[in-house]
Amino acid sequence: MTVYFIGAGPGAADLITVRGARTLAGCQVCLYAGSLVPRELLAECPPDARLVDTAQLNLDEITAEVLRAHEAGHDVARLHSGDPSVFSAVAEQMRRLDAAGVPYEVVPGVPAFAAAAAALKRELTVPTVGQTVILTRIAQQATAMPEGEDLATLGRSGALLVLHLAARYADRVVAELLPHYGADCPAAVVAMASRPDEVVLRGTLADIADQVKAAGIVRTAVIIVGRTLGAEQFRDSHLYSPERDRHVC
Repeated sequence: MTVYFIGAGPGAADLITVRGARTLAGCQVCLYAGSLVPRELLAECPPDARLVDTAQLNLDEITAEVLRAHEAGHDVARLHSGDPSVFSAVAEQMRRLDAAGVPYEVVPGVPAFAAAAAALKRELTVPTVGQTVILTRIAQQATAMPEGEDLATLGRSGALLVLHLAARYADRVVAELLPHYGADCPAAVVAMASRPDEVVLRGTLADIADQVKAAGIVRTAVIIVGRTLGAEQFRDSHLYSPERDRHVC
């Protein structure tokens, strides 16, 4: 048997990848986070599949479910929201499976920040304005951030920041970034990206926290801060330039 860590995408059921849907359809057991993964995706599972909502399970209990399926010779779909490579807690699950000798594979998914950029109709990297995107979060009730990865330090780069798990603390985010980005720096918040109840807020560091409070957004959202969000006057990229020598590799 094999465990498949599958990225379910940012929220809309039809944003799972073709490979993800096909893999899901072939697994006899599906573990999913009921609070984050759209239930419509479960229709892709075989009719007789064992479905386990892991929203209230701890790591030991999740591992036990996987090992039980392994002993029965059943393939397991471990559905994670977004993409497994970012803020998914799959590393600790993989470590447990490595120790138990259980094989696994990873099927990538559409990450939340990509769905947020689509909702904003913005490219996050713009020639001569910004070519760096930092994906991060803030330390609050969750695991502490490593040294040198606090917002004040990251903000000195001036790069576009995408903050996960931070909407509840928008005031703090603004306070730490204002000295580095300025009050007029474009900022946006996208909650429930790609879902029917998606909320998109656009503003600057001067007003985005107030907008978040007024909208009542506290979770399932990303905060994006950076000059590329408002870029209008910028040079065309070299990629499609008529001056580019297309015979040179």
